[in-house]
Amino acid sequence: MSENYLEAGKVVNVHGLRGEVKIMPWCDSPDFLCEFDYLYLDSEGRKELEVVNARVFKNMAIVKFDGYDTVEQAETLRNMVLYISREDVELDENTYFVKDLIGIRVIDNDTGVEYGTIKDVFQTGANDVYTVKNGEKEYLVPAIADVVVDTDIENKVMRITPLKGLFEDED
Repeated sequence: MSENYLEAGKVVNVHGLRGEVKIMPWCDSPDFLCEFDYLYLDSEGRKELEVVNARVFKNMAIVKFDGYDTVEQAETLRNMVLYISREDVELDENTYFVKDLIGIRVIDNDTGVEYGTIKDVFQTGANDVYTVKNGEKEYLVPAIADVVVDTDIENKVMRITPLKGLFEDED
């Protein structure tokens, strides 16, 4: 079962005199983080913070939370990790949380050969790239439609059709 609350960023400083905080986003962009009505202070969602106002400033999210009206109140949030709820996010088709991709098996769609498991995801701008590790070997697999055939998060399997030369030929 996947975790319902995911790390989304960290409060790095206060901003201004009215209780706003500056958040370094750990998600796709500060814009994404600014879309939420609620952020959470724990991974179980017990400590909810209502977002009153949010905007982007220099690749950071500037957020005002309900009940945090002074610099001193905002200061209590410094260095806190903030979480989002999966229920508050509607992902596009064939879009996944990185956390859900880590650890899934990568299998050749045609031959059934297992290439390893995804250990990391890099965002390159054009497309994501998966680091697939098998023992001591690591491969970089582009997350493009020509390669990725199917991603089954529930069963932790990704089926691919590798580009020529992506993996060593065993012929």
